[in-house]
Formats: sequence, C-alpha cells, structure tokens
Amino acid sequence: MLKKKGVPDWLNSSLWSSNPAPQEDQRLLRHTPKPETLAPPEPSPPPSPPPQTLPKQEERPTTEPDEDHPTVHDPKLPAFSVEEISRQAQLLAELSSKVVSLTEVRRLASQGIPDGAGIRSTVWKILLGYLPADRGLWATELAKKRAQYALFKEELLVNPSEIARRLDKSIGNGNEVANCEGSGMLPRSEITHGEHPLSLGKTSVWNQFFQDSEIIEQIDRDVMRTHPDLHFFSGDSSFAKSNQEALRHILIVFAKLNPGIRYVQGMNEVLAPLFYVFRNDPDEENAASAEADTFFCFVEVLSGFRDHFCQQLDNSVVGIRSTITRLSQLLKEHDEELWRHLEVTTKVNPQFYAFRWITLLLTQEFNFADSLHIWDTLLSDPEGPQETLLRICCAMLILIRRRLLAGDFTSNLKLLQNYPSANISHLLYVADKLRARPAA
Repeated sequence: MLKKKGVPDWLNSSLWSSNPAPQEDQRLLRHTPKPETLAPPEPSPPPSPPPQTLPKQEERPTTEPDEDHPTVHDPKLPAFSVEEISRQAQLLAELSSKVVSLTEVRRLASQGIPDGAGIRSTVWKILLGYLPADRGLWATELAKKRAQYALFKEELLVNPSEIARRLDKSIGNGNEVANCEGSGMLPRSEITHGEHPLSLGKTSVWNQFFQDSEIIEQIDRDVMRTHPDLHFFSGDSSFAKSNQEALRHILIVFAKLNPGIRYVQGMNEVLAPLFYVFRNDPDEENAASAEADTFFCFVEVLSGFRDHFCQQLDNSVVGIRSTITRLSQLLKEHDEELWRHLEVTTKVNPQFYAFRWITLLLTQEFNFADSLHIWDTLLSDPEGPQETLLRICCAMLILIRRRLLAGDFTSNLKLLQNYPSANISHLLYVADKLRARPAA
C-alpha cells in the first residue's frame, strides 16, 4: 500500500528524516580523504539499537606504553545493548564450534558485530573465505598463507642492486678468479645488459624498478594521508609508522602481482579498515601477522570490485559507470519522485557523488566506527558486497529525500558530497527493505 507521491508506506515515516550536520565542501576531488574528526556524532532521535561502538586509539596518547597492543572495551562499561550482548554471545559460541556455520555467522554479522570481545577480526576472515569453516584447519591455513606472503615480500620488495648482488653471489666468482690469475687483472663481475641501470629492455630489473618507483611514490603519498585523525595510522609514534609501513608493503606487493591494475588512488582507503581490524586482534600472534592476513583479505575484497579500478573498463558493462547507472535505476524503482528531482529537475549527475561512495566502499562518508559497522553488513551478504553496497547507497539517498526534494543543484551536490550524520542501524534497515520488490 502506497501513500501519495508513490512512496512506500515505510518510507513516509519521519523516522527516515536526517538532521543536517554543517560541513565544509572539501571532497570535490576524486579521492580526497575526508578531514573531519572521527568522533561519532550523536545518534538521531528515533528509537533503535545503538550503533556499534569501537575502541578508538585516537583518544589515547601515542606515548602510552601499551600502544602496540590496543585494548578493547572495558567490560565494566555498558557499551552494548542487551540485543548486542546476546548477538556477541551467539557469535562467540559459533566461533567455538568445531565446524563454523557460515550461514549463521553471516546472519549474526549482518546486524553488526559487537566487538567487545575482539571477534570482528575472526568473523571477517571467515566471511572473506580466508579461514575455512573447519576450525581444525585454521592453524595450517594461516601458517601457509603467512609464509606465502613473506615470500612475496622477499621477492618483490627488493632493490635491483640487491638482486644483482644475489645473482653475483649465486654464480660465484670462481671462474673469473681463475681466468685472472697470472694476468695481473683484478677479478670483476660481468654485468649483463638486463642488469645495467641504464638498460631500457623490458626484462631489465632496473627499468622495471624505475617504472615501479612512480607507483611507489603515489602509494607513499596516499598512505601518509590515510585517516590523519587516527593515531593508529598517523603521527610520529613507532606504532603509527609501523602501521603505515605495513599498508605500504601490502599495496606495493599487490601492484606488482596485479600488473593489469597496479595501484589506483584510493585503494589505501579500502585497505585501512581491514588492517585496523586485524591489527587490533586480541590474539598477539594474529595481531603480529596482520599484514599478511590483510593482504589476502584485501585481494578478496577487491575481487568483487576489481573492474571499478580499471580505467579501460570504465565505460564497459562491468565498469564503474555501469555500476553507477545501476544505482540510478535502483533509486528510480524505489523512489521515482526523488530520482526525477535529482537527475531531471536539478540535473545532479550521480557520478558527482556516487563515484567515491562506490569505489571507496563508503569509507569516506561516515566516521570510522560506523564504516566498520557498514562493512559487517557488506561482507556478510551471501549475494556479494556489490549488490548490498548499491542498496546502502540508495538508502542513503532515501534517508535525506526531504532535504534533497527541497534543494537545487548546488545545495544537493554539496549535501551528497558531504553526507550528513546518520544512524547506521536505521540506514542498514532501509537498505535491507530495498531487497523487497520495488514499489508499483
């Protein structure tokens, strides 16, 4: 049953109105990091389970002696609702099973993971297929993957001078020494054309090194800009610098193993939530291996969005523009009035705001804690993260439909590029409602 203007009954409630939060328009660039502070805003008035809270390293001085081992919530504090405590207990019980039920983990995680017990790290690894359902295989699988990543680093993060040195050592100078005996000439290693720093050959390690240097410089710049408000990623502490170095290693290894994509600006923002969660695992061994675990899970996350980062596919049926068009169609199906006002009346091209929403998986539109809550839902959907992401993006538009319908091109563009604070539980509820058949 529809109310006037062809809007479903459940959307006519004032529950979905969102109060504006004044912000400066600082994100008109393609991948400019959002500079706001990460302290979560006050939730909106409607009753709902409160958004999941998160221990924040930025609230703790970077000089604390336990900085390398971030703590979780103090269990004495009433951080969670009764429902969340129950869900946490169910997740803990499921993770303790000999064979974990992926269906049950998905069901529980889709509502948000209360991370007081530090279980988000394990749950995400299961959801991404990094850990098998059989707990008895976890130790073996983790050891194998971590050793594989260590090998990747050894082979790919090496300066050509070191490669040449290793080749020289492996070949040995025995023959040269023998040939030089009695001639008065000092032995000298022979440098092949491919090993010469001025070589332009495609197989030259030096030529490849100089090409990689451009990408590495871009990675370095982006890593330094990653969540500047979080002491976990930013600052002069050894902990922050080690975390930056881990992000850098992962992105360089990924770029070298995936020459078709290499590195695209913004990948650092997609990588950050994974590394943050895994590095904060209460298990010290897991936390110490966060870089390796993050690498493989990062590859898995990007596999569902790989084509969005390939410029040659931008205009194809699998490229980013096609995905943005699907978002536009989804909005038209569920709220044609809002769609018409945005794209026909005010002529706000969805690429102006949805490009960043989609390519960066909403990591720049909300505070960090809320982004993790959204990722709980993205990663737990059996249909895959892309369809869920589009529904959440559509729900974001519907949540602020009244303001959008009252706005012109300028005000709407500014609003969408600086999305106002929202109750994440409400947002995900609306997105889940969009699974239903569209309004007639």
